[in-house]
Amino acid sequence: MCGRFTQYRTVDEYAQALQLGLLEGDWSNEPLARYNVAPQSRVLLLHQDDEGAHATWTRWGYAPHWADGKRPPAINARIETAATSRFWSAIWKRGRAIVMADGWYEWKKDPDNPKVKQPYFIRLKGGAPAFFAAIGDIPHSEEEGAGGFAIITAASDQGMVDIHDRRPVVLPPDVAREWMEPGLLPERAEDLARHHDVPVDQFEWYPVGKAVGSVRNHGPELIARISDPLL
Repeated sequence: MCGRFTQYRTVDEYAQALQLGLLEGDWSNEPLARYNVAPQSRVLLLHQDDEGAHATWTRWGYAPHWADGKRPPAINARIETAATSRFWSAIWKRGRAIVMADGWYEWKKDPDNPKVKQPYFIRLKGGAPAFFAAIGDIPHSEEEGAGGFAIITAASDQGMVDIHDRRPVVLPPDVAREWMEPGLLPERAEDLARHHDVPVDQFEWYPVGKAVGSVRNHGPELIARISDPLL
């Protein structure tokens, strides 16, 4: 799964890495500086319509109108079922977006004592921006409210599975741009997320301090490598 991530670069840096043109809206060149993005907070998403690419603040967590209040909003959507599930059907076709990120956190459990967990920060080798595939009900303006979105996840493999058995679907820039195309067929979107994501061997991970466990902590020290992990 993905339950915490970072979004600390400027919008322009993410857009340049994605090789997008100018975004709609007035964006400053100030870093977003978010080192501990948590569920239910508002997150800056990239999405596209016939007028071009947009960056929009959207709440992390989604439930269709008929399920609202019956269960907590979902923060992740499994690629194995997202394209066919009734829960996700409406936004799979019209709500594809990209989460601009730098990496995410996972907690490794001690097999002998599940209460003992060591947080790890996972990122692309070299520290390049990571573009998470997402689906959501994305508002067209601030007046429409926060909407809601979920990050698409897939099974981990190779060494990453030792940290957690799920991971966000991270798309290369060219695939991420195609993912956002308004006229993309749902079947092609599923193919992109299943078969054209960044492979696990392109990531690195290292232990970080336990301070990331509290949503009150937000500074860059959260992604600093520690030398004495619990596990």
